[in-house]
Amino acid sequence: MLISLPVLFLVLAALALLILRLFRPNFKYPWVVALSGAILAFAGVMLWQVRFPASASLPAWQPLSVFNYIPTWLADGVSWPYALSLTTLAAAIILTSVVRNENAPMPWAGTLLLTALGILAVSAGDPLTLILAWTAIDLAELITMLRSTEGESQNRAVVVAFAIRLVGTGFVIWASAVSSAAHLPMNFDRITSNAGIYLLFASGLRLGVLPLHLPYRKENVLRRGFGTSLRLVSAAASLSVLARIPAGTLDSPWTPFLLALTALPAIYAGWMWLRASDEILGRPFWVLGMAALAVASTLRASPEGSIGWGVALILCGGLVFLYSARQRSILWLPLLGLWGISALPFSPSAAAWTTGNGASWFFLLPFLPAQALLIAGFVRHALHPGETSLESQERWARILYPAGLFLLAASSVLLGLWGWDGSRTFGVWWAAIPVALLAGGAVILALKVLARTQSAISQWGDVLRLDPFYKFLNSIVRFLEGLARFVTTTLEGEGGIFWSILLLVLILSLLSAGGG
Repeated sequence: MLISLPVLFLVLAALALLILRLFRPNFKYPWVVALSGAILAFAGVMLWQVRFPASASLPAWQPLSVFNYIPTWLADGVSWPYALSLTTLAAAIILTSVVRNENAPMPWAGTLLLTALGILAVSAGDPLTLILAWTAIDLAELITMLRSTEGESQNRAVVVAFAIRLVGTGFVIWASAVSSAAHLPMNFDRITSNAGIYLLFASGLRLGVLPLHLPYRKENVLRRGFGTSLRLVSAAASLSVLARIPAGTLDSPWTPFLLALTALPAIYAGWMWLRASDEILGRPFWVLGMAALAVASTLRASPEGSIGWGVALILCGGLVFLYSARQRSILWLPLLGLWGISALPFSPSAAAWTTGNGASWFFLLPFLPAQALLIAGFVRHALHPGETSLESQERWARILYPAGLFLLAASSVLLGLWGWDGSRTFGVWWAAIPVALLAGGAVILALKVLARTQSAISQWGDVLRLDPFYKFLNSIVRFLEGLARFVTTTLEGEGGIFWSILLLVLILSLLSAGGG
C-alpha cells in the first residue's frame, strides 16, 4: 500500500485539475491543487522508508495458463532515490511556475501524470512491469511531440525517436527470453550473464548513448515546466534499470571496448552542453552526458555510481532548467547544485568512480574531462542573464520561486547523506581534484574565448555533431529507396511478367545447382 501512495496522490491531483478545467475554468488557484498533489506524493515516497524494502503486485491476471507473471513494484535502494527526485522535480516545477506566468491546469496535470508513470517505471520489479511503464511514457511523449511540432522533418524525427525507444524495449524482451530459456524467473533478482548486456543496450539505446544518437537536438517548443518534466522523467525511467543489472553479468572481455564507446558521447555531450547558447537548447546534451557517465559506472560494476549520476541528472538538471528568473542574491541556489555532480565525499555522485570489477583505471581518464565539461557548462548557464528578473515579480512569487529551487538543491544534499546503499561515502575523492581544475579552466575558456570564436567553434560543432556521418547514412538510405523504386517500377511495367519469369528461372537454377 505504501508503494502506491505517491502514484495515487499524483493521479488524484491530475484528475482534480482536469475536472477544474472542465467545470471551473475560472478557478484562480489551480496551482494549489497541483502543489498539494506533488507534496503529498513526496511525503508518500518518504514513507517508503517505514517498510524498506517492500513490494506490491497487482491481482493475478486471468487465465493463469496464459499470464504466468503479474506486474510487480519494488520500494528499495534503487527506486527510492529516483522516486524522491521525481516528486521533488514535480513540486519544484509548480513552485517556480509563478515567475513564468503559467496558470493553466493542463500542463500541471501532464506533469503529475508523467511523474506517476516515472515512479511506476523506476520501481518496476520485473521486465514485464518495466515494459508497460516504458510503453506508456513513450506513447505520452509521442503524442505530445506530434502535437507540438510542425513540419514533415520534425514529425519524422519524432517517429524515429519513438521507433528507437521501441527497439530498446525489444532488448528488454530479448533479455527476458534469454532468462526464460535458462529456466530463471522473469525478474531483476536473478539475471543470466547474457541477459545483463541486453538490458544495458536497452537503456543505452533509449538514452542515446549506445550507439550515439540524438533524436531531439532542438528544444524550441517544449521549454521549461512541462518540457523539463517530459525530458527528465523519460531519462529517469531508462536510467533506473542500470542499477538493477548484476555487476557480474557485465564482466567480460567486451567491457573495455564498451567503455571506450561510451566515452565518445560523454565527451561530445559535455562539449556541446558547454557551448550551447542557453540551458534549454543544451538540455538534450545534458541528458546525454549524464546518462553516458551512468552507463560507464554500470560497466565498471558500480550500480551505486549510476544511481548517483541519475539523481544528479534529475535534481541538478532541473535546478538549472527551472532557473529562469535571475537575481544575484539567489545565485547560490543553482551553484549549490554543483555539489550533486562534483563527486566529492558525501555527494550523490561520490560513488561515481568506484569500481567493482577488473576494469583498468586507464578507461576512467576520458570520463573525467567529460564530467568537467558538464560542470563548466552548468556554471556558465547559471551565470547567464535569465528570461526575467526576480525583482520585478510579486512578493509572494519572490518567496515561492526560490523555495522551489531550494527544494531541488536540498534533496540533492539529502540523497548524498541518506539515500541508498552507495550514499554517505567518501568514494574516489581524489578524482574530484583534476575535475575541478579542468572545470575551472573550461569556465574561463567559455566566458572569455567561446563568445569571440563562435563561428570557428560552430564549424567544429558540425563535425562533432556527426553531421557528415548522418548525411552519409542518409545518402545510403536514399540510394536503397531509389533501387527499390526502380525494381518496383520494372516489375510493375509491361515487361514485369518477363522479368518475374526470368528471376524465377534464375532462382530455380540456383536451387537445382545447390541440390546437385
